[in-house]
Amino acid sequence: MKENQVRSCIDCGSKSCERMDGANPPFCLTTGLDQEVLEEAMLLYTEDDWNAQATKAAAEVEAEYYCEMTRVEEIMEFARRLGAKRIGIATCIGLLTEARTAARIFRRAGFEVYGVACKVGAQPKTAVGIPEACEKVGKNMCNPILQAKLLNRAKTDLNVVIGLCVGHDSLFYKYAEALTTTLVTKDRVLGHNPAAALYQADSYYHKRLLGE
Repeated sequence: MKENQVRSCIDCGSKSCERMDGANPPFCLTTGLDQEVLEEAMLLYTEDDWNAQATKAAAEVEAEYYCEMTRVEEIMEFARRLGAKRIGIATCIGLLTEARTAARIFRRAGFEVYGVACKVGAQPKTAVGIPEACEKVGKNMCNPILQAKLLNRAKTDLNVVIGLCVGHDSLFYKYAEALTTTLVTKDRVLGHNPAAALYQADSYYHKRLLGE
């Protein structure tokens, strides 16, 4: 690490903040925290009813079903505790099969499901200034902003992302009005398991990712 590099939680080996029972490094974000920022964040959990409900539901699902439920099941339990009735699915068109399976599971559990695929609108990439060279993987653009707008119009209570591309997921999160969680994170090389690259960063992927 460069000497002048700003340090943060990523550079800490203590994890003392979990229980406050260990040593904290000099750059600890918890011990050096601006109290105004802390108070502002904490108030948002209690002053906003929806934030309070989501925070409580997430904590309860984690505590009651720790290492028992799959993520699919956790999403449904979280949705139930939110009182959600309609689940929106924002899916990559390449994962429509998986999205349909998820929809079938959600519907069987009593939820309404409204899904929007990434190519909705069938607009050419060049319409928004994307270079023609990018058409080698398809002529029409992914349209995450339109996906979000359509799910907003459908008044979904909770959105689930399935395999949106890097960056497209970011735009979807930005424009979606309902709370959003991710079921599948796209990784075309690793079977949609991007964590596999991290697990192998010190072995098979070491030179490729770390260049050492």
